Amino acid sequence: MQVRGTLLWAAVAACVVATLALQSCVRRPPPVAPETSPPPPPAAEERAPAPRPVPPPPAPPPVVPPVLPPEDEFARRTLEELNRESPLEAVFFGLDSSELDDRGRSTAEANVDLLMRYPTWVVTIEGHCDERGTPEYNLGLGERRALAAQLYMVQLGLEASRIRTVSYGKEFPFDPGHDDAAWAANRRAHFVISSK
Repeated sequence: MQVRGTLLWAAVAACVVATLALQSCVRRPPPVAPETSPPPPPAAEERAPAPRPVPPPPAPPPVVPPVLPPEDEFARRTLEELNRESPLEAVFFGLDSSELDDRGRSTAEANVDLLMRYPTWVVTIEGHCDERGTPEYNLGLGERRALAAQLYMVQLGLEASRIRTVSYGKEFPFDPGHDDAAWAANRRAHFVISSK
């Protein structure tokens, strides 16, 4: 009976092994995801409105230069013509001085009045000296003269951005003479219109 029981167990074990071997050889199809249907279209009142085309930004307004009255004597002149005829007066200084006297302040005020009428004009104030003194000293003195005129004009209300300064010292005399009258004419802050 033992032999029979052993054979029976061997047969059962062989069946189990054969079943397992067969199952491992069988191909299983891959799992299939459940089908989903697309969402229903939104109702007419729920639909977003179609985007409107964006119009291009408006063009900036054209730059129109200020209109000057036809009788304006400076309106049609070039910079070269304006500076040759010099509508801006020079401010004169005393010997070794960079202080504006009453006459110098009055001249600067008249120049500011003219520049206020022409708000696009930019000026350069040139500081000049007479021929006496060293070049270094005269360059420093010319700079102080130009800056003194500039400061006074800014105090009168002219925008500082419209005024530039430069010093020429004794390099460009207005009067080439070698006497008191020539030296007095050369001690000046000279105004040049550099743009209009």
